Amino acid sequence: MAGEIYKVQKQEAPIDWVVEVPGSKSMTNRALLMAALADGVTTLKGVLFSEDSRNFLGSLKSLGFRVETDEPAKTVSVEGLNGKLPVTAGEIYVGSAGTAARFLTAMLAMAEGTFVVNASEQMKKRPMKPLFQVLTELGAELVCLEKEGHLPVRIRGIGGRLPAQEACSVKLDISESTQFLSALMLVSPMIKQGLCIEVTSTRKDGAYIRITRKMMERLGAVVDFDGERYIMKSGLSYQAGCYQIEPDVSAACYFYAAAALTGGRAVVKNVTWRCMQGDLKFLELLSQMGCTVNDTPDGIEVRGVEADGGQKGRLRGITVDMKDFSDQTMTLAALAPFADSEVRIENIGHIRVQESDRIHAIVTELRRLGIHCEEEREAITIHPGIPKPAVIETYEDHRMAMAFSLVGLRVAGIEILNPMCCRKTFETYFEVLDGLCNQE
Repeated sequence: MAGEIYKVQKQEAPIDWVVEVPGSKSMTNRALLMAALADGVTTLKGVLFSEDSRNFLGSLKSLGFRVETDEPAKTVSVEGLNGKLPVTAGEIYVGSAGTAARFLTAMLAMAEGTFVVNASEQMKKRPMKPLFQVLTELGAELVCLEKEGHLPVRIRGIGGRLPAQEACSVKLDISESTQFLSALMLVSPMIKQGLCIEVTSTRKDGAYIRITRKMMERLGAVVDFDGERYIMKSGLSYQAGCYQIEPDVSAACYFYAAAALTGGRAVVKNVTWRCMQGDLKFLELLSQMGCTVNDTPDGIEVRGVEADGGQKGRLRGITVDMKDFSDQTMTLAALAPFADSEVRIENIGHIRVQESDRIHAIVTELRRLGIHCEEEREAITIHPGIPKPAVIETYEDHRMAMAFSLVGLRVAGIEILNPMCCRKTFETYFEVLDGLCNQE
């Protein structure tokens, strides 16, 4: 990848790819936190090793946890202390990982001691205020060291200073990020008298919240939800043991989209309808656009649209609410120019405050490709067109890099700047893509 630029190889024929993707980032970081709070050694299998998960692992080690890793085997063992931390002072660095930033901040606020959470310049721009407010209401002391409502922050944890006689009750707005809610749910076993979280925003639930609940339940901590409130009863704890992490469906979707673009076929190993990740909805979307989605013994298969004579056909235009699987907004945006009518993506305003202002980034890069599109506060409309060769800016955003590389499978002359920003979740993505593009 000379000079930090990746030149995508146009595929002259429909692809026929069978690929394996890393473990889920979302599930890896949730599992790491629960393992640290369990009582005893928990072994995680199928772990993702990426920039985000390494920052999480590094933070746990900085806090004194005994952590053993085996990257070739994709396993991690963590010795938890039943909700206690090995140290009472320290500093951690969470990089650009939103999960690490939100989850570990909540954990430190519930612990005994004084800690500093530092982050990358990118993560410092992302919202933290709703989580900070709740943690302060619970009794933690938080001092923002640069900008109010943002990292870095110094935390003096409550460390057992909560009143023991009754469950804690808090209110939380999750319109900017559901990670705030997941963070509080995940650390609720540290609050022995129980915790009730009333969600005040219009949005009450979401795919990643459901992942959090299911994972907690598998490790022995049940969360009740009545449509407004999340209730964690007193005495919750995580059971140490063994946990298998699913393959990353978000990563799988790039290869499924490649099949859709080229009229070809892609199978991603071990991705099944039993996976709990919300991005499975992207496969339903591909089906609506004309692709065929099948189960196989190896994993789910997507076949692109075929026209008469076996050549690739046109995808159907679509209007879709992507609030619940918005990580695939960029993937759909890369497909949209090749559809037979406009593609409209709605209810995605929250992606403006993720790794980049993703709505503006998508529109800017599509226009660079010569594609007509319209930007709204909460939506994008993309019109069909023939993309022209271009060098794509990625905004230090891994999903921009991976998604827009797909355009180059159909159009010669597509180059991706700073491709290694994909280290955040899938550090070998472009190596895998090269291998697939060059296979006999």
